[in-house]
Amino acid sequence: MKLILVVAMFAISVPALAQDVSGRARAADGDSLDLSGISVRLHGIDAPELLQSCERAGTSWPCGKEAAGKLADLVGRGSVECEQQDVDDYGRIVARCRVGSIDLGEAMVSAGLAVALPRFSDRYVASEARARDAGLGVWAGSFQMPADYRAAHPRPKLRTPEPPRASMPRSAPTASPSGVYYRNCKEAWAAGAAPLRRGQPGYRPEMDGDGDGIACEPYRGR
Repeated sequence: MKLILVVAMFAISVPALAQDVSGRARAADGDSLDLSGISVRLHGIDAPELLQSCERAGTSWPCGKEAAGKLADLVGRGSVECEQQDVDDYGRIVARCRVGSIDLGEAMVSAGLAVALPRFSDRYVASEARARDAGLGVWAGSFQMPADYRAAHPRPKLRTPEPPRASMPRSAPTASPSGVYYRNCKEAWAAGAAPLRRGQPGYRPEMDGDGDGIACEPYRGR
């Protein structure tokens, strides 16, 4: 009975469809990768957003781009191996990733180009403390926490284009309410229905040239 309980608890703690992915990767920003078409978010860290700036010695510097450049340098050293921990709200794999013996999350936090997220993992808390004490990266001056920056700079929602509206032919003929239809006055005369008065079966405004309410009336010379 105890064995069954332990197995059940283990199954609950492991993310559904957990997977390990590996291969060549590209840095999307300071804490996320494109690994052979798979979007991966590094577990337990948060790097400045790509367009985010920080302050150092009274001067603004592109900390977001520098963080992305650092991660790009790390993943460029070889094949990346990622061990899935979770899936985020955007459907991305959240994983601990490494290149050889280098833990990418730890390398980013140790360089001061990412902060630890202790609510998800305490794995990088000590590395952050060392980077902060040494004044490395973002800790060399002042900066906005990446989560606060995202809240202050929400991404605009894409507007869904409206489907094209179907247009009616310019000279589309309109049938009379009765369902009786004559293509022209010649047909109306041939059927013995002309002249046609407004409201009668087969009457159409298109056939009433002078708009007097009588269509296909005999020609009256003046």
